[in-house]
Amino acid sequence: MRKSWFTVLTLLVLALVVSACSGGNNNNGNTASPSASPTSSSASEPAASGEAKDGGNLIIAVGADPVILNPIYAGDRVSLTIDQALYAPLFQVNNGEKTFYLADSLEPSADNLTYTLKLKSGLTWHDGQPLTADDVVFTFEKILDESQNSMFRENLIIGGKPVQAVKVDDTTVEFKLPQVNPAFEATLVQLTPIPKHIFENEANIEKSTKNAAPVGSGAFKFKEYKTGEYVTLERFDNYFGGKAHLDSITYRIAKDTNAANLALQNGEINVKYLDPQDVATIESTGKFDIQAYSEGRLAYLLFNEKSDTGALAKKEVREAISYALNREELIQVVYGSADYADPAKSFVTPDGLFHTNDVTSYDNDAAKAKELLSSAGVSNLKLRFIISSGNKAQEAAGLYVQQKLKDIGVTVELQSMDASAYGQKFVDLNATDYELSYAGYIMGYDPDAYRILYQSDANSNYAKYKNEEVDKLFDQGAGEADPAKRGEIYKQLQEIIAQDAVIYPAAYTKTIVAIDKKYGGLDEAVLKPVVIFEDPSKLYLK
Repeated sequence: MRKSWFTVLTLLVLALVVSACSGGNNNNGNTASPSASPTSSSASEPAASGEAKDGGNLIIAVGADPVILNPIYAGDRVSLTIDQALYAPLFQVNNGEKTFYLADSLEPSADNLTYTLKLKSGLTWHDGQPLTADDVVFTFEKILDESQNSMFRENLIIGGKPVQAVKVDDTTVEFKLPQVNPAFEATLVQLTPIPKHIFENEANIEKSTKNAAPVGSGAFKFKEYKTGEYVTLERFDNYFGGKAHLDSITYRIAKDTNAANLALQNGEINVKYLDPQDVATIESTGKFDIQAYSEGRLAYLLFNEKSDTGALAKKEVREAISYALNREELIQVVYGSADYADPAKSFVTPDGLFHTNDVTSYDNDAAKAKELLSSAGVSNLKLRFIISSGNKAQEAAGLYVQQKLKDIGVTVELQSMDASAYGQKFVDLNATDYELSYAGYIMGYDPDAYRILYQSDANSNYAKYKNEEVDKLFDQGAGEADPAKRGEIYKQLQEIIAQDAVIYPAAYTKTIVAIDKKYGGLDEAVLKPVVIFEDPSKLYLK
């Protein structure tokens, strides 16, 4: 099966942007009560031949309510997953090659300062209005507008100056860069147009009530959302890529993992992320394709340097906590097997350009941890560790960290909260009432994407980390055209951030997803980091 990369906001953005996905190994904490959402029209049908047929509903379990159904703000996994079906991207990248969606082509100029984007002709929004270059330019202008508070703004500021989006004609946009930026295409792939005619008179797009009934351009259009229960999309018959096979997709808000697994086995859910410890049970039913694939994801222990206790402001304390832990143990405890995770030391994931795991690492030395705490004048340290309830990876990590830190005289209080509340707490840069969290992110292949996490004033700097040298190196790396020199910059960044113990990188994880065997078209739909399927229009009932 083909694999693809994703970058946030976040995110990813998170992008997935993370941007930063604040979950464990996958989208855990899944499920609602069996009566909370529509049931699959295929639930009682036997697995038939591999031939495609039109019609039917697909039910995908998600771990929480979406934060916002608008792609210039979405950074959580649930919003990004739903937006992938609602809003068509300009293009995507799989195995280093572009797959064009709204766009027909993207060509750089000889000096790499202008990128010309050609849109397909005859594109429309779900309400029938034309989708044109005006929408692309509008989207860029709103992202760059500081008052609109889009997480992507920093990616469009190069050398202190903004990228300019200029309409040439109804299907052509030129992006003019203030200086050469090797990461620009990796930035552009994250940015999905929003409709100008819907949002042009909205003073605050992020808070607009129009996000509650989004008008997109993807293979499925918005039908219904019941908070805490489900979001349902229905087929958009005028989709430029061809009418989807399925009538609808329902995203069932599933917060209890055990209940979700039962619903999966009973046919009330068709697609669900799995925790490693649940794979054997689900696989034994013989009803599901189990896919384990790399998302280019780092799972890590976050240190909140600006908590109200100031406990983690000292580098020595962060080092001590890191020394108290053992990556191999943690992987075994949290993921059940080294088959699902590899030890991580760098903040850059192995799929990223210039990744190296050959960096400073504080690991597995309790005596050194105690020595550091003593030299820092710290005793009777108490730390608060926030956890998304029902997230087995976070719960296991929390218990492991609690025990290991107890061994060096540090008390850890585990604070479990609803998945939605946890997500809001984690991304709140003003949150000071916790010290630790077990989180993860997927940032894509270009390391410039990580600047939103580690530059001092970045809008996704959840550790509240500040280092002027790091700030300067990220700026240099973004504008360096020579690959060898650029590589040295990012290797230096990986070493500095490792030395500063900004986070405790734990594991490069694999995501595990169960897909009901009644459904076909998986190769064409493309398994994708964060959002499961790149193109859900290709899925069908057998």
